[in-house]
Amino acid sequence: MIDAPLLEIAVVSLGIVILMVEAFAEKIDKRSLAIAAMVGLGLVLLGTFFLSPPPPAEATGFWSFYTADPPAIFFKRFALVTTILVLILMVDYAPIVRQSIHGATHQSGLGEFFALPIFSCAGLMWMASAIDFVMIFVSLEVVTMSFYVLVAFTRRNPASLEAGVKYLILSALSTGFLVYGITWIFGVTGETNLGRIAGVLRGGGIEEGPVLFGMALVLVALGFKIAAVPFQIWVPDVYQGAPTPVTAYLSVGSKAAGFVVLLRVLEPFFMLPQIQRLLVGIAVLTLIYGNLAALPQNNLKRLLAYSSIAHAGYLLIGVVCLAGTAVSFYLVSYLLMTMLSFAVLVVVAARTGDRIEDFNGLAKRSPFLSFAMLIAMASLAGIPFTAGFLGKFFIFDAAIRQHQVTLIAVGVITVACGFYYYLKVVRAMYWEDSASNETIPLSMLTRTTMITLIAGILVLGVYPQPILNALR
Repeated sequence: MIDAPLLEIAVVSLGIVILMVEAFAEKIDKRSLAIAAMVGLGLVLLGTFFLSPPPPAEATGFWSFYTADPPAIFFKRFALVTTILVLILMVDYAPIVRQSIHGATHQSGLGEFFALPIFSCAGLMWMASAIDFVMIFVSLEVVTMSFYVLVAFTRRNPASLEAGVKYLILSALSTGFLVYGITWIFGVTGETNLGRIAGVLRGGGIEEGPVLFGMALVLVALGFKIAAVPFQIWVPDVYQGAPTPVTAYLSVGSKAAGFVVLLRVLEPFFMLPQIQRLLVGIAVLTLIYGNLAALPQNNLKRLLAYSSIAHAGYLLIGVVCLAGTAVSFYLVSYLLMTMLSFAVLVVVAARTGDRIEDFNGLAKRSPFLSFAMLIAMASLAGIPFTAGFLGKFFIFDAAIRQHQVTLIAVGVITVACGFYYYLKVVRAMYWEDSASNETIPLSMLTRTTMITLIAGILVLGVYPQPILNALR
């Protein structure tokens, strides 16, 4: 049996080993480092199935900061799978990185490009287990600092540099809000542990005003991480300018970790009715803005950026209803369909571009890639018999049980918007004529990954039980 904290130690050690090998083994093919990283993360993923039982919830010392409950283990696996998929995308993206890095060899920079997601993964895993504001802050910064570098990694690209600067400035600002909010909460309750804060709030006798102010500041910081309105202003430019695999990682990994933390942080504060009303307002604004802003987009990365904001709105419906299982299933379905869409985008954009018109006639040039993108777009839109449909179904079911009429009405209307802008991509692939008849080659690794993602979307669309059982 393995103690849960050893998982993060193993991931950090793997990242350090990859960096050391990259620094001193100059003659190897740097893409082999990505393969080694995938194998290492796969072994850590296997280790999550052989964990020792966690200590009681009232444990002190290290275990007052860290938990290994079922949701934490589930999201550790989520972070590991996401990182493995991102590394696969990075292997396909390696030629573009080579063109954007000045170095002594044609492979300069690739080792760091493959190592940084490993450190982000460690931070995401810590966030999944964090039950103390101190641990939440530290793990959040581990993730964010890795993303600072990754977003601006292709530094010869002005759009990437602009994205990196925007992400750095706004992320630093959100961190300030988080620390200030934690300070207010600690000042009133005298605690940073979420369980003990809940006990203080239940005991009464404290001023609600400072607690609400502190929690509002924390929500500003977490709203930045999950791309909720009105804290989403960074998303379109950063998603478009960042390297495509990094965009996928931001869209899935960072968002999932933000929602895990949000669910844990809100649990002790949800007894305050003002918090629920505030979240309902944020969810409505996020749904409306994300979906309406996606309608006129012609760049696929930018469309997926606004789509990411819209999906944050649907996830916030589950958060308002404290439906952890529904949120978790939605995140799994979002992982599958977003990674599939970005996998296709990486391959196609390397040949033509990332505008929707660059996908014109893709069904004739590459039937498999067009079919993969069709499945991804159908699931993102929420068409039945896909994982995306069941994800939305569970979210709306939770809202109906909680009688959240406003959220249901806005959610159903905005789903219709999604059909329009997602099916624009399908129309381009199957109905528009292509200016080129060049076929697009695929590596065996990429093709196998896409087939696995397609199978996951279709299987979970009719049989969600494996994920639901894993959450119990």
